[in-house]
Order: sequence, then structure tokens, then C-alpha cells
Amino acid sequence: MAHKGVTILGVFVADLAFWTGRLPTMGETVMGREFKLGPGGKGSNQAIAARRAGAEVTFISKLGADAFGELARRTYRDEGISERFVFESAETGTGAAAILVNEQSGDNAIVVAMGAVADLTVAELESAEPAIAGAAIFATNLELPVALAERGLELARKHGVGTILNPAPAFALPDHIFPMVDFFTPNETEAAALAGVPVESAEQAAAAADIFLARGVGTAIITLGEQGVLFKDASGTELIPAVAAGAVVDTTGAGDAFNGGFSVGLSEGLEPRDAARFGCAVAGLSVTRVGTAPSMPLRSEVDALTGR
Repeated sequence: MAHKGVTILGVFVADLAFWTGRLPTMGETVMGREFKLGPGGKGSNQAIAARRAGAEVTFISKLGADAFGELARRTYRDEGISERFVFESAETGTGAAAILVNEQSGDNAIVVAMGAVADLTVAELESAEPAIAGAAIFATNLELPVALAERGLELARKHGVGTILNPAPAFALPDHIFPMVDFFTPNETEAAALAGVPVESAEQAAAAADIFLARGVGTAIITLGEQGVLFKDASGTELIPAVAAGAVVDTTGAGDAFNGGFSVGLSEGLEPRDAARFGCAVAGLSVTRVGTAPSMPLRSEVDALTGR
């Protein structure tokens, strides 16, 4: 079977985003300047990023039979993302996320309720095996039950499909998952939690990456915000710089933009380090715009930035 495009297993949530002069402390109420409702969820955001960056994309997920679910389906129709394996739950509503954004710095705090994707069954996921088998890259994350992420990785491995695990949010993983992961892409906070060591510099990120490689991942790629990404595999270590594309407005979607762009680069046959550079360009453009899914750039914009 010819492998083409990107298949992503993940969650859609409706993003309820609030912009304020500063983030509240526990028990405090602050006034916000602006509120927006739009499509979100790490898997969904990464699917949109990958599609806009040029890949054919299939998304595997589950929605509620509600207004947020219709928002998702309308988004996928508009973006040209295959929703053949986006299932529907009659019992559980579509997920949602509360996003608080500091409009001065672009920093954010997020609470996610996964909603209907928690009802996605292994049997439903296995029915999507043709979409996984036919992809060049399979990507997933930890906003959905870990058993589903694990089964998706198993199916990709079965068919020789490259795998990306974005371990967000971070929590302890069974040891046998790591060897199924070709590319492990935590941010610095997630890397610190999973490795059990501080990750505040490129040197510390490299030490965390060593831990992940020892557990069996093929390549560890730790995103470090404005520092770029720490890329480490069996051949060596490289700090790939962030790509500046303008003033930083909102960093909420940066990680998803990187993962979506990185998956596209890999699916097009780029060497992994070059795919990571492509992902940095996608992320660099995304942070100059407000929002998550709406911030993802088009391929023409990425090519103009990188001179491709």
C-alpha cells in the first residue's frame, strides 16, 4: 500500500477563549477584554495545521450530537479534512476547553474536558485501520484515553507507518508504549514531568531527551518556546532555532502548529531535522495571530517565510 498524507487520532473541543490583562490567581475574578468561541482540541488543531500546511488529512475522533459537534463537522468540511472516521455519541456532549490568555505576554492557562471522545471505542478505532495503514504519518496525543492512543500506535506500527506521540497533557505512560513512538514531542513542562528532571535550558532538555531515548523512543523533540526545539536521536543532538515571523500575539496554538507542520514535513519525505524546521516555521507564524485553529497558516505563507 502506498503511504500518503497524515492521519491524526485526537479530540475536538470547542475553545472558549478569554483575553485579559493578567491571569487570575486561585479564587480571584478578573475582567476580560474579549471572548471568542471556536474550534479547538490538540488533535483537531494539529489536523487543521497539517491540512493548511499541505497534507491530505484524516481525523479520527468522536463528537456529541450538539452544536459544538456541528461546529467541528462544519470546520472539517470547510478545511477539506476527511471526517469519515469522526464518530458520534448519543450520550455524551462534545468536549470544551476554557482558555485564559494574558494579552500582554501571550501566555495562557487551559482547562480541557474531553467530552464525547472518551466514549470512542477500540472497535471504532480499529474500523479506521485503513486510514492509519494508508497514511505516511500517524499522530496522536494524550487528551484522549491512553488505551486508544496505544492502540492507534500499534496499528500504525503494524503497517509500517511513522508515529508521532505528543504527550500532552503529561502523565505517566506504560513502559511498552515508548518503543512504538518514532517521534516523541513534549514541550518543556511535559518533558520535565515525564522525565523527572528540570527542563529550563537546552542542556537540561538534552538530558531529558536521553531519558526518553533510553525508554525506547526513536527521536525526542522537546519544544522550548522562543528557544526553538531540542532535537535528539541516535545520531546526535541539535537545537533548532525558533522562526520569528512577527510580534508574538498568542502562543496557545504553537505546540499544535509545530506538531501539525512537523507531520507534514515527514509525510513529504523531509529528513526529520528539516521537518522540524518546517514545523518551527508553521509555529512561528501561528503565534503572530489570535486563537488556536484560526491561527494555523496556509502552505503558501509557510513557503514565503522559509523561501521554499
